[in-house]
Amino acid sequence: MVAALSFLVAATAAAASIPAGWQTVKDSKGLCQIAVPANWTPAAENTGSAVYQDASVAIAVVTSQPGQAYRPFSDTMLKLMNISRDKLFENSATRIFYQDRTGRDPNEPNALSVMTPGKSGACSSRVVFLGTVPEETAKKIALSVGPVE
Repeated sequence: MVAALSFLVAATAAAASIPAGWQTVKDSKGLCQIAVPANWTPAAENTGSAVYQDASVAIAVVTSQPGQAYRPFSDTMLKLMNISRDKLFENSATRIFYQDRTGRDPNEPNALSVMTPGKSGACSSRVVFLGTVPEETAKKIALSVGPVE
C-alpha cells in the first residue's frame, strides 16, 4: 500500500509539473515522457524527441531504461562523470538533475540532464539549447520527465 501511495504521489507531482498548453513526448518504448512548449515540434513518431526551430537551436530527448534500478549518483560516479557540485542541482531518491554542458557564449550549447525512477526502471531526459532559449524553459522541460501515466 505504501508503494502504491508513493507511486500515486510521484505521478501526481509529474502531472502537476506540466505547464498548461504544453504537449507531451513519449520515448520509443512508451514508458517515459517529457513535456515541451506548444511551439516545439516533436520529431518522427516514437523517437522521444522534440526540437525548437531546428535541432541546432534546441532539442529535448526522453529515454527509458527498463530494468535499470534508479539510484542517486555516488561521489565516485560524480567524479567519473566530471559533474561539479555547483552544476549538480539535485541528487536524491526521487531525482538526479545536473548541468552537463555550459556554453561560453550564446552560440554555444548548454545541456541539462535529469533522471527519475520509472515504472519498471529509470526515465531520463536531456535538453540541449542555445542561449536564445530561456534557461527556465529548458529546466521546465528537463524536470517534466517521468513515467507515462
